[in-house]
Amino acid sequence: MSMLTPPGMGGKYRITGDKYPRMRRGRPHSRIVLAVVASVAAIGLIGWGSFQLVDVFSGGDKASAAGAKSGACERKPSASASPGKAAAQKLPKPSQITVNVLNATARGGLAKDTADELKKRGFKIGDVGNATKAYDKKVKGPGILLGASAATDAALPVLGTQLTGAELKADKRAKPTEVDLIIGSDFKKLAKKPAADKALTALSHPKPKPSASGAGC
Repeated sequence: MSMLTPPGMGGKYRITGDKYPRMRRGRPHSRIVLAVVASVAAIGLIGWGSFQLVDVFSGGDKASAAGAKSGACERKPSASASPGKAAAQKLPKPSQITVNVLNATARGGLAKDTADELKKRGFKIGDVGNATKAYDKKVKGPGILLGASAATDAALPVLGTQLTGAELKADKRAKPTEVDLIIGSDFKKLAKKPAADKALTALSHPKPKPSASGAGC
């Protein structure tokens, strides 16, 4: 019997040899739970840190690029800041324009009455009479405003405010401030003075074009 065998015990309880199993104290269940929780928390922190790094090296650059693009769009000057073509040039006043009033219809007295009204509105009056053969009885619509090429963006539009629907044409004459008003078959009368004055003001001070900012940003 081994010295390790308690007295009175034998059989299956008998311990033989000079070695014996080492008895260890079992780990409490709470420690295992804490270890699991700590492992899950550590994995979560690692995952969150990885996500932040990916965001810095990818999304951060995209956000910076988007911000730079947005800033570039904001720095673009809007179209409203640029004056229109009509505003850039100085239009002649009615007193600086000489108008030849010519009647291309079969109705008498239209040229004189029209010339008198234009004179009241500040225009200089040149020749008054019948239209030449090139236009006599051949003008459809309210009339034709005829002048030099240089008058198409100056004297002719100014005179055009007085006759709605008139056609603007250019010829080879030299004086840009001398134009013809050729009365056509559909002519009734000049535009009413308040409407003509309003049109002249709009022509001299055109409204800026709508802004294009934001398009393509």
